[in-house]
This record gives sequence, structure tokens and C-alpha cells, in this order.
Amino acid sequence: MNIRAKTISVIKRLEEVYPPIKTALNFETPFQLLIATILSAQTTDVQVNRVTPELFRKFPDSASMSKANIREIERIIRPTGFFRVKAERLKQVASIIDQKYEGRVPQSMDELLKLPGVGRKTANIVLSVAFGKIEGIAVDTHVKRVSGRIGLTRNKDPEKIEKDLMTITPRNLWPHISILLILHGRNVCYARKPLCERCVISDCCDYYARKSPAGKR
Repeated sequence: MNIRAKTISVIKRLEEVYPPIKTALNFETPFQLLIATILSAQTTDVQVNRVTPELFRKFPDSASMSKANIREIERIIRPTGFFRVKAERLKQVASIIDQKYEGRVPQSMDELLKLPGVGRKTANIVLSVAFGKIEGIAVDTHVKRVSGRIGLTRNKDPEKIEKDLMTITPRNLWPHISILLILHGRNVCYARKPLCERCVISDCCDYYARKSPAGKR
């Protein structure tokens, strides 16, 4: 099986296991999705979803968040970790969107990457989920780990991993492979002690073939 066929097989099998989902983050507007995704760095979506109801109730848009007291933002988002840095970034992003983009989140990769705290992962999620634009593949720690174990990439750098996955995955499946690998990483392919005996793709996984006696070929 060549690498492209392997990739498509992995996607199809994981689609049978995990229900259709675009993102686990709760939001109502593109701006709220952007803020929630920035907050998700170095924490879980579950933790982000615990703080955003109060955050978005008090500061639902760029205008209100740009004028918010930064100490109040810090208080609300503290459970997500690195709250001082994140609060400053949220204020900066809100101010830029409010002043430069008249309150509307930009819809291009180049413009999103100019915002403080926004990398390709965040930009890809916002473009795909909020605007239906497919410009790349969001690579987080789960995508990095699972794609490497399966053998879809040998790179460690997220941008190089993204390029590898974009090369071997049909463009219409780019959003699918990202969320499927994330879900699989959260539920089965743990960083420590992955549940290979429960994995539906173990027979085509390089890690399983290398580490498990049952998987050696």
C-alpha cells in the first residue's frame, strides 16, 4: 500500500469510529472561535469550554474585549494556564480586529498569521470551521504524534508535518484528517501507553509493527 492509499484508508477507518465533528470548542461567532482557539494552547478544549461562557458573556465581540480590563480577562481565563500572556494576546487581537478589520475576523491565512498568538494551526481551524475555507491542515500535539506513529510523516516540525500531510491527503479531506487524528490521539493513541489493542488502524501503523510483538511483520 502506497502512502497516499494508506492515508485514505486511515481516514475512512477513523470516520467509522468517530462521529462527524468540526471542533470541540464552543463558540457562536468567528471571533469567539478565534479567541477560544488561542486559549486552547497548552491546555484542553474541555478547560477552554469551562471559561469561555463567562468570557463571551462579558466580552462577546472585539469591541468589548478590546476595552476590557486585562485583570478581569486574566481572572476568567486563569484555569487555561499562561493566563497573563494569553490575556495580553486576546486584548491585542481584539483591538486589531476592532480597529483594522471593523470587528470582522479576516478570512485569509496571511492576515490571520499577522495576529498576535496566531499560528498556522489556529488559522487553519478558523478558516475551515468558521468560513469553510481549506488552506491547510491544523497540526497540534495529537496530529503530530499520531501521524508520526502511523508513518505518514517523519518530520517533527509542525509546518513540515502539515506539508507532508497536505501532499498525501486529497484536499477535500484536509479538515477531516486533522480532527480525526486529534480524536484518535485523545481516545486511543495516548502519548503514554497507547491502546493499540483497541486501535482500528493498528495493522497499518509503523509504531505498532515496531513496538508490539503481535504487530511485527
